[in-house]
Amino acid sequence: MRITFVKIIVITAFVVLAFLGLSELNSEPVRIGHLKAQLVSEVESVRSGEPFWVALHLDMDEHWHVYWRNPGDAGLPPKIKWELPEGFKAGEIQWPYPERFDVAPLTSFGYYGEALLPVQITPLENLSEGGTIELTANAEWLVCKEECIPGKGTFSLELPLSSESSEINADWAAELNEIRNKLPLRESGWKVSTNVNDDFLTFDLRQPDWFEGEINSVTFFPHQKGLINNASPQDLEKTNFGYRVTVERADQKIDLPDSISGIFVSESGWRGADSERAIQFVSNINDKESAPVQAAGIDNIGLLKALIFAFLGGLILNLMPCVLPVLSLKVLGFVNQARESRKTAFMHGLTFTSGVLISFWILAGVLFLLRAGGEQLGWGFQLQSPGFLVVLSSFMFLFGLNLLGVFEIGTSLTTVGGKGAAPGGWSGSFLNGITATIVATPCTAPFMGSALGFSLTQSIAVSFLIFTSLALGMAAPYVVLSAFPRLLKFLPRPGRWMESLKQFMGFLLLATVIWLSWVLGVQAGINAVAVLMIALLLLGIGAWILGRWGQLGAAFRVRAVAYVLTALFIIGGLSLGLAGVNLTAAPDTFTSKSNGLITWEKFSSDRLQALRAEGKPVFIDFTAAWCLSCQVNERVAFGSREVQQQFAQKGITALKADWTSRDEEITRALAKFGRNSVPLYVLYDGSSEEPEILPEIITPQIVLNAIENIDS
Repeated sequence: MRITFVKIIVITAFVVLAFLGLSELNSEPVRIGHLKAQLVSEVESVRSGEPFWVALHLDMDEHWHVYWRNPGDAGLPPKIKWELPEGFKAGEIQWPYPERFDVAPLTSFGYYGEALLPVQITPLENLSEGGTIELTANAEWLVCKEECIPGKGTFSLELPLSSESSEINADWAAELNEIRNKLPLRESGWKVSTNVNDDFLTFDLRQPDWFEGEINSVTFFPHQKGLINNASPQDLEKTNFGYRVTVERADQKIDLPDSISGIFVSESGWRGADSERAIQFVSNINDKESAPVQAAGIDNIGLLKALIFAFLGGLILNLMPCVLPVLSLKVLGFVNQARESRKTAFMHGLTFTSGVLISFWILAGVLFLLRAGGEQLGWGFQLQSPGFLVVLSSFMFLFGLNLLGVFEIGTSLTTVGGKGAAPGGWSGSFLNGITATIVATPCTAPFMGSALGFSLTQSIAVSFLIFTSLALGMAAPYVVLSAFPRLLKFLPRPGRWMESLKQFMGFLLLATVIWLSWVLGVQAGINAVAVLMIALLLLGIGAWILGRWGQLGAAFRVRAVAYVLTALFIIGGLSLGLAGVNLTAAPDTFTSKSNGLITWEKFSSDRLQALRAEGKPVFIDFTAAWCLSCQVNERVAFGSREVQQQFAQKGITALKADWTSRDEEITRALAKFGRNSVPLYVLYDGSSEEPEILPEIITPQIVLNAIENIDS
């Protein structure tokens, strides 16, 4: 058959048109500034009424990025305005989950390297077959490195109309399929509830019944801008119902919407290993404080049990090393009461109890006020302040000098000749109660830790009730002995030994000053301790002046001068001691320490999560230099050669959470285990999800029993 010239022209035209049609499945990439942009299609043809996907493809130069729908602290997200055939509709951009990047002091959300932003197009029904349709996208973006450059471009696609189902465009099908795996799941089975207070957003993620995986890390990306402090760490904790994510709100508070939407991203996969890493949610806001949760496997002890534990803890607190120095003051009170009427003795007991109660109430009130202000604090928080240590050391030093007879306030607690209590004895009993409370706070007695942890997850009224029970437990022995003076009949007869006992107790208080000075050195450095010693010398001179020339037998003018000089020395000494705290920055209280065969690493939540992810057994020692119970436990339990050998043999990683100075990460970690005090000992055996909590007072055998089932 002869092929005429006309036929050749016609055939050639069809081939060219076909080639041009195929080439328009993807717009040509165009370099604009620091990226190349193009519009691509997942299909090679369009069928009437059948939705299909196109995507804006942005390929950035190295180290450059574009932004997510919520750019974070700075930036603008890409935008697309469509020009479509009549009756066609374009959906919203479907945003793959972003990554978080920090350019101090800002934190933003977006994409490095490459971004593929898919959009679903829905064509009109009853389109005529044959011909083509044209899609035009007018895109704008902001591409940034250290500087930011706005860009825009217009991109068009021409796609043929077909009566058959659309064929997949092999050039981009794989990339678009991969990007769909990065789109957040809308129906994941996870239920999200949201609680909010002035400082934090708390999300409770209830896992589906079928979920058997483990979520090790979560990052929350809000859809609403200005909702959270983007740079702040986000806290994840395992709960009995799933997980809890706590996120700090932005410093500049915005009016909260009725509901919060966003995505949670986890490398662990929300439907198990290697599954989708992002889920999307919308949750109504509950403006009440989130319901307290204990760490997984730790039960909520309940109010009645908490009250009983608090009372028992307060009772045992009298025997803890922190309180032993003040027991001397109680002993002197008992001796004095043995010579008084039963009524008077009982009133002394009630006065002492009132001092303990009021001190505990003030302590609880200050603690709750500071926590309401966003401070991460717990039991013994005041001893984390070097300034408070200076004041307490000065107080104990003057109290010790008083017992040694350097000066007298009113009259002595006891008299050699067996005379009754002098006026002012009531204030002495009240002061004893305050002093006992102050020095008791470094210690946590058995039963007490659970009660305190429970108290700070309850309402203020319930919490004060628990603190009251703790105070009553601590004061109970004193009240009982003062109510039944016959129990004191076994004490020796009054005599000179009482004055000797009083002076000996003064030395015990001076020993307490040495301990407090050591704690100050741990927190603020040796220079602060040196200045404190000079300050105590000035206090001692002031006390000596008061005792030498300030007594009632001296002339009025002499006493007046003595009082003025005493005040100057005491005020000057206190001022100097407080100023010394700022001479050096507080050193790192703990880095790494070897205890025989046990090498203690510094605790961090990241380190703990990494070790647990590797399936390694971990032992955490929550301690503080000012916690005498902690120091005794360390020497008794971890000083045991057998314990050290078992730690080494079983490959247990030992983490030490040193709470000597204020540390919000350690405070949050304590709260996860339902505690707000030290000591606390936590063991992860490497296989179980739930940790084992050891008692506050431990022995080598307790530790050995806890770790015996760990595989070597």
